[in-house]
Amino acid sequence: MAFVTGLILVDAQASALNNLGNIPGERYDNSVGVKAIRTKEGIYPYVSAQAFRYWLRTTLDQAGTGWQSAPVYREAKIAYTDANPIKWWDDDLFGYMRAPSKRKSARAQREADEERAGETETNDTVTRVSPFRVSTLVSIAPVTPTSDYGVMARQEGDPVPHEHQFYRTTLKGLVSLNLSACGTFWYRRKTGYRNLDAVRTAEAEREGLIHLEEEKAYRLSTVDRIKRITTLLDGLAILDGGAKQALHYTDVTPPVVIFAVTNGGNHVFNYVVGANSRGLPELKIEALKEVLCVFEKEILSDIFVGWVSGYLDEERQKLEKFTQTPEGCRVRITHPRVAYKELINALKSPENTVWME
Repeated sequence: MAFVTGLILVDAQASALNNLGNIPGERYDNSVGVKAIRTKEGIYPYVSAQAFRYWLRTTLDQAGTGWQSAPVYREAKIAYTDANPIKWWDDDLFGYMRAPSKRKSARAQREADEERAGETETNDTVTRVSPFRVSTLVSIAPVTPTSDYGVMARQEGDPVPHEHQFYRTTLKGLVSLNLSACGTFWYRRKTGYRNLDAVRTAEAEREGLIHLEEEKAYRLSTVDRIKRITTLLDGLAILDGGAKQALHYTDVTPPVVIFAVTNGGNHVFNYVVGANSRGLPELKIEALKEVLCVFEKEILSDIFVGWVSGYLDEERQKLEKFTQTPEGCRVRITHPRVAYKELINALKSPENTVWME
């Protein structure tokens, strides 16, 4: 199976992109902390995978890309999407879990809610493993978060003090997209692969999806599948989001991305970028050489590197020099937006449709 395998860096110059709420025991009741991993080496701020996926979903919704988002429904203490990957692109690429509600109150609520008129009926538990996977975005080096003191003083009377943490670091994250699973919906009796119940299977038949009987699955056309995949990549290219943006205004669009199509879901680029002695990002050329040698047959495409000029120029120059060697001839370096476009063009190429099988 072929996967889009990627590494991204987020330049958090003074940021609090994912917060954990009030910090117990601080001097002010409203002292807000950042999410961080605490180890013997120090504190590593992070952004959760859930937060990153929320940023991406929101970006796709608002960017005018044609992305089809599933409606979200709420019943008492649970919430779920329509869980229909045939119709909704995020149900397809981000996965879902939904069980039929047997409570009379839930059925009555659904029948009384006009906004749920187009809801897909669910007569069996359906779950879908997400074809799109993302790691936690973690600081490449330990840092000590800074506490920023502030006050609300626009009202009469004493000012109201408040405090919040922020940090300066580079966050590294890994992403992966299972190309074979995109637009392919199983009806097996297996958790994560019971994507379709009887209602959704009937819809797949009506919509003319390709029936893969041996695999117990239905599949969209290659054209429709590639459209969903490339739209997701378009969203990654213009990613927006994060907490405390009114105070810190962090551009979360990655200044460095490394992508390739690989055979298998193991991530080959994880150790290509690390931290130097000053805690700054460092491109590890020897690690990249090793990847290109050991995984030569597993890397199915060129390696598309997006690197913004002005960001760690000395490290970029190391990579540019490497691309001039026979070992680095598969590495293409350009701006991140262009790198995404080149990857999209490779996915659209008729000679690469085998990646979708």
